[in-house]
This record gives sequence, structure tokens and C-alpha cells, in this order.
Amino acid sequence: MAFEIKQIEAGESLTMEFKREYTEETKKTIIAFANTAGGTLYIGINDDKSIHGVKNPDEVLLQITNAVRSSIKPDLSLFVDYKTEKIGKAAIIAISVQKGTACPYYLAGKGIRPEGVYVRQGPSSVPATETAILNMIKETDGTQYEKVRSLKQDLTFIEAGKFFKAKNVPFAQNQQKTLHLQTPDGVHTNLGLLFSDQAVHTVKLAVFHGSEKEVFKDRREFSGSLLKQLDDIYKFLDMFNHTNATVNGLYREDKRDYPEDALREALLNALVHRDYAFSSSTLISIFDDRMEFVSVGGLPKGVSLDDIFLGLSIPRNENLANVFYRLHLIEAYGTGIPKIIRSYTHCAKKPELLTTNNAFKITLPNINSHNKPSDSTVFSNGNEEKIMTLFDKQIEITRNDVEASLSVSQAMAVRLLRVLVEKGAIQVIGGGRNTRYRKAF
Repeated sequence: MAFEIKQIEAGESLTMEFKREYTEETKKTIIAFANTAGGTLYIGINDDKSIHGVKNPDEVLLQITNAVRSSIKPDLSLFVDYKTEKIGKAAIIAISVQKGTACPYYLAGKGIRPEGVYVRQGPSSVPATETAILNMIKETDGTQYEKVRSLKQDLTFIEAGKFFKAKNVPFAQNQQKTLHLQTPDGVHTNLGLLFSDQAVHTVKLAVFHGSEKEVFKDRREFSGSLLKQLDDIYKFLDMFNHTNATVNGLYREDKRDYPEDALREALLNALVHRDYAFSSSTLISIFDDRMEFVSVGGLPKGVSLDDIFLGLSIPRNENLANVFYRLHLIEAYGTGIPKIIRSYTHCAKKPELLTTNNAFKITLPNINSHNKPSDSTVFSNGNEEKIMTLFDKQIEITRNDVEASLSVSQAMAVRLLRVLVEKGAIQVIGGGRNTRYRKAF
């Protein structure tokens, strides 16, 4: 026992602390030891090193072990040892804590935030800075974004749950762990964050007039669960995938501006293979003659564009790709880009792929753009041209918009709109009082 007394006489330090009795602060000290260099906490000793003792040590010891098991995440039980000792007639509790292998450890009720993560600073336990927390996570989990524990733990999965249910794929906690949205200890990973309603990464979409980034027609930003973004974006893109009809003899052929497979695969590629370690948004631009998809993150090291054309796939986000595969959103790794290329086999203009160290870009040409008539051949008078300029500022117009802009009667507005519909310049959306018109090219 002389050895223990000698330790006590040395006083509090980086690896030793005294507490008169068990309090909520005890858990913070245990966490700090586990996150720093380990240490021993003595219950029943005053700050001035005088012995106070612990009444009912067995009850206090049970209270401490229960608190460590239920209030500290990840599970620290294997790294904590407890024993009751006697100094004279007084009983004290010695809690020995090793440095853990799953840092940062934190208070379950506070999460992986400074108010929940503690470290030792000299003889004191203090909240860790966000930088220190991130460094601990990287040291423990590595640098692959999707596998790292999320700093946000208060996550909900309402939208993702709907999607999994619609696909008849189970989405309980066990499945979330299997899919790596949670660690085995039930801690949300960054992959879980991507699928949660609290996801922080967004997609920005812009619609331009003509073929240059000069005049905006519309701007949107899509946020929330990655699955909700996927669904919302595809529906929006589909609005701009117009159908061009040609008649050969008795037969009518409908051809959409963009092959549906190409549109779908380009969007999936932008979401599945982007580098989520960067906060920059994925960018989608819609022009009259093309769509562009720009995602953050170049090709994985050692992979070239030629490899991509051949179907080689080394997914940056392997677990994310696996979730999309389980949901039948992608068929198999490496099939997306070849499918895009094949969908343009009989087209004069082909898709383009460009890559830099930090970005990847897919350009889909509008198949029907080279067949579309010029303004001079479509519009026969100034009023028709004025109506078409309304689409420079908005996607859809109404009869009332035409009446107000051209200062014409209701009958004249209806007549002008009907002519433009017959010429194929605009298309009718809805009916009755909800009738709207959208540019067809």
C-alpha cells in the first residue's frame, strides 16, 4: 500500500486525478484519460490529497460501471479496470483507464462534439476542440470519408426509409449496420449522414438560355437525403427531356432529347462517385444543346479515362455504391459509362468525358438539337417572337402572361399560342384554368 500512497503524494497530473466522491464529472475524466494517454482516477481522495474515503464502495462501484457502460460511446468497458483499496481504515476506489483504440470517446447524450468529447490538459479534463476531434477520428477510422464516424449523430432517416420500403429492402438498425451506415456500436458514419434527412451536401442545378452561361432561366438547389436528391433531380431533369416527333410515311417516331439510360447513369455517376470529403456542390447545367454534370473529385489514383471507357470501376465510395446496388439503382460496378456511350451509338454527336485532379465532367449532347428549326423559320411575326422571349426568364408561361406582355386580347393570345403549338415551338402543360405552356426546344 506504500506504493499507492507514494503515487497519491505525487499529486494530480496528466495521468492521475482525485475526486472526493462520484459525480457526473467522473465520466468526463474517464473519457479524457481514454482519449489522451490513459490514467488512474481515485474516488475518495480530496484535491489536497487528504483521504476522505467512500461509504458503501460496492454501491458506488456498481454506479460507476453502469455509467461507463451506458453513458460513454464507443464501448470503453474493455479499457477500464476497477478495484477497491484500503488506505488506513478508509476505502477508496481506483479506476484505471487505458488509452482506447476507438477515439474519440464521448458522452452518449452529447455526441461527437466539444461538449461531449474530453481530453487531458495537464491535471485537468477539458473539452476537445473540433480540430482535435477530427484528428482523432482520422487516426482511428482512416481518411475514407464514407467510413469515418459522423460528427452529427442526431440523424433521422424518414426519406431514406420511404425509399427502402418502396424497394422492399429492410432498413432496421441491423441492416443499417450491415450497410455501414452505422458502426457495430451503433454510431452513425458519414455514409449514414449522406442518407439521413440532415445530409449537408447539395446539388446545384442551373438552366440557361441558349448554349452559353449567360442568361439564367432557372436555378435550383437540392438538399436532404441523397435518395431524395436523386429522385427530385431526376424528375426535374425529365421535364427538360423533351420529345421530338418525326413522321416517315405512315409511321411516327418519337425521339427524346436525351436517352433515358444516359440521363439516369450520368446523374447516378455524379452522386455515387463524387468526393464527399469536399463541401462543394455537384453542379448540373442544362443548355439548349446539352446537359453537363460536374462532380467534385477526379479519377481514383492509377485509373485513366481509357480504363473508364472499358468499364473498369474502382469506386471511391464503395459502401455508397453497394447501397445503390442493393436498391437496384445500379446494376453492377463499371457499367454506367459504357451504357451512356452505347445509348449514343447511332448519334452524330457523342457524350464527352473530361477529368482534372479535382473534378469529373460528363456532357450529354441533345440528340434533337441539330434538327430543331431556327427562330427565323419558325416565327412568322413579331408577336410570336415576343412570346418566345418570355421563356428567357421563366420555364412556363400562361395565357395571362401573353395578354399582359403583348397588350392583346384574350382571343388574340389564345390564337397566337395555338399557332406556336401547331408549329411545335411550344407544348401545352395541364388543362382548363391550369393550362400552361413550355418551350419545346
